[in-house]
Parts: sequence; structure tokens; C-alpha cells
Amino acid sequence: MGLTEAEAARAARTLARRDPALARLIKQAGPVQFRPPMDDNFAFIARAITFQQLAGKAAMAIHKRFAALFEDGVTAEGAVKIPLESLRGAGLSARKAAYIQDLAARVADGRLPLHDADSLDDEELISRLTEVRGIGRWTAEMFLLFQLRRPDVWPVDDYGVRKGYARTYGLAELPRPRELKAAGERFRPYRSVATWYFYRAVDMVTPSA
Repeated sequence: MGLTEAEAARAARTLARRDPALARLIKQAGPVQFRPPMDDNFAFIARAITFQQLAGKAAMAIHKRFAALFEDGVTAEGAVKIPLESLRGAGLSARKAAYIQDLAARVADGRLPLHDADSLDDEELISRLTEVRGIGRWTAEMFLLFQLRRPDVWPVDDYGVRKGYARTYGLAELPRPRELKAAGERFRPYRSVATWYFYRAVDMVTPSA
């Protein structure tokens, strides 16, 4: 079971008591509002692969054609039956089509148990995911954060998190991933909630004093 809105709210209150700068951001941004997860874990990762290095409209068009290849929703079991030529016909590059085929095969044969993701802790699941062609640590962390809503995800390589952290604390330069990793220790075990607020710090216009 992922982080609920009530649990996220309690986590935000805990973080606000620990950190005055984060408390100001939390007050300005309001309650955590994660977007609803997709119905199928495989579908989330396949969508992430589809969107890699593409602008929004182009990626959405390709993903729509990809999803139309399935009769009963995007699943690994359905994907293993789709020929490479059909994936390419939907607009996927040869590389992305191969990535999705590798992902589908690993899920379907149980090497990557996405149907039972709760049986794996964060690092074990990230390790399994990054064995798949085309999936790096960042994509795996986005899956844990937004699809599974794991409570303690801290994507230190994410530009948005780095920028939001710098803005929140008035830093002239973005923190390096190693620096951000160390800084995030004080947000345990609710680093996912801190991450969400640092994303919001980038989106919001901070009022002048």
C-alpha cells in the first residue's frame, strides 16, 4: 500500500516542525496531491519509456497508438504477443520497442515481479528495474514515487528536485547529487513528501518580501 493523502499530510507536518524553510514551502504549496496511479504497473513504465526524449504532444500521440495495440489495456502479457513490427508501426523507435519487449518479457516470466512489487524493498526493486534495457535509476525512482507512492524516495539526480531545493534554501547554485543525498538524510523517512514539495517550489512563483 502506497502513501495515502492522510499519511502524506502527517509527514508534511513532521517535516515542517523539523525545518523552517521547508515549513514555509509547505504552507505556500498546500497539501500533497499525488496524481492517481495507473491501473497496471507495467503500463506506467512502458509509458515512461515511450516518453523518453520526446516532446509532450509527439510522445502522447505515439503512446496513444501504442496503447491501441492492446485489446484489454496495456499489460506485459499483452505486450509479449505484439510483434516488433507493430510496435514500430505505432511510432516507437527500434530502441524503445526493444526496451518495451525486454520489460514485458521480464515481467511476464517473473524476473521482474511488478504484480507483487510490494514484496521488494526500494533498492531491490530499483536494482531489478535497472536490469531492464532502457531503464535507469531515475525512471525506477519515478515509478516508486508516483506509481507505488513509496514514502522515502529521494531522486538526487533529478534536475527539478535540485532546483527546488536550491530555491527553497536560497542557494546560488544547484546542489550536486552527492550533496543532495547527504542533505536529504534529515527528511527520512518521508523523503518522497519532501521531493513533492521541492517539485512544487519550481512550479510556484515565490512572492516578494
